[in-house]
Amino acid sequence: MILKSYEINKINLDNHKIILLYGKNQGHKNESIKLITNKRVKSINYEEKEILENTTNFLESIFSASLFDNEKIILIKRATDKILKIIEEISIKDLNDTKIIINSDSLEKKSKLRKFFEINKNYICIPFYPDNEQTLIKLAYNFFKNKKISIAQSEINQIVNKCNGDRQNLNTELEKIEFYVKGGKKLTSENLSKLINLNENYSVIELVNHCLAKNKKQIIKILNENNYANEDSILILRVFLNQSKKILGLLREYEKNQNIDLTISSSKPPIFWKDKEITKKQIFGWKQENLKKLIYEINDVELLIKNNINSSINLITDFILAKSVS
Repeated sequence: MILKSYEINKINLDNHKIILLYGKNQGHKNESIKLITNKRVKSINYEEKEILENTTNFLESIFSASLFDNEKIILIKRATDKILKIIEEISIKDLNDTKIIINSDSLEKKSKLRKFFEINKNYICIPFYPDNEQTLIKLAYNFFKNKKISIAQSEINQIVNKCNGDRQNLNTELEKIEFYVKGGKKLTSENLSKLINLNENYSVIELVNHCLAKNKKQIIKILNENNYANEDSILILRVFLNQSKKILGLLREYEKNQNIDLTISSSKPPIFWKDKEITKKQIFGWKQENLKKLIYEINDVELLIKNNINSSINLITDFILAKSVS
């Protein structure tokens, strides 16, 4: 059964236990997943590759009862048609209190996974298309209105133009601004420009990349050359999370093919030539279990800094320095 993205509030996980979300608009999908799960329980995340490589263990985890939770929400990321046979096997059995949300990139009309959900009334599929400028402006306007932050329409347009049509980018920019204002500072045109252009200074991604490559000397140099403020910590943390997930995916691929050059050359999106050596160092410097632990720790740090706004840059700096040690 097909629903529109604005019909998310119609979904009841007790009635529709398997849901497919697909499309390029990852920011909108992330928001929808939060609405669907409605803080019920913490989701268990799987990559499609993990499931395909160990289907038996995955199915056991689906149907086994938990001693601690009455309900389980399984989130399958980067799913393709390859997962369909497993979903078909699950669909003929009683899921009890288990719910499954499948997150896919773009799926063509001929996609077997997409067709399975479109024609089956017991399951839901929702396409997520890119946001246009008007939608992003409206989202930003409502954000500032709800947060009671005074801002001119021209400044909202400036923020939206910076986001390149990506809702995730917009949410990151809005969180930075909210964080800035919560710190007791007044939002002006001048400091707004500085806020949304932070990544044009000494690239935040460079700071994160050297941390993941465990280049502590270079990290200290970057920190000394940049006057990061508390409101910058959210952006740094989000880049850290995204890069960690990216390296985890590359590490899985490398452990599978045992060819570092093939892993780098087949990466999507492509890795620029100037970043290839540091990426290799990152892959060689981590194990899967350690990277997964790091990702959980980043999420914990985000909660910590949101509760300690005035010392957030110190918290994220200490965290980065601690993780840069081999």
